[in-house]
Amino acid sequence: MSPSAPTLELLAWLAVRPHTYRETMDAWRTSCPRLSVWEDALAEGLVAVRREGASDSFVGLTRAGRAALDEGASLAAAPR
Repeated sequence: MSPSAPTLELLAWLAVRPHTYRETMDAWRTSCPRLSVWEDALAEGLVAVRREGASDSFVGLTRAGRAALDEGASLAAAPR
């Protein structure tokens, strides 16, 4: 199953540049159970949080996340 449109939007947002965990939570965390974009992407292994030294943690795409984003972009570009 391919990721939802909101999940693909999150992946595209992260593909532009790494974001801190704090930035990501400010932009994507929700308390609505119907909009679990961040939680779904994390559970599906599409994003990963990495710590760099004593600084803030950073969020980026995994290989699976990059592949899902690429697949989503190719599906969106396909003629209908």
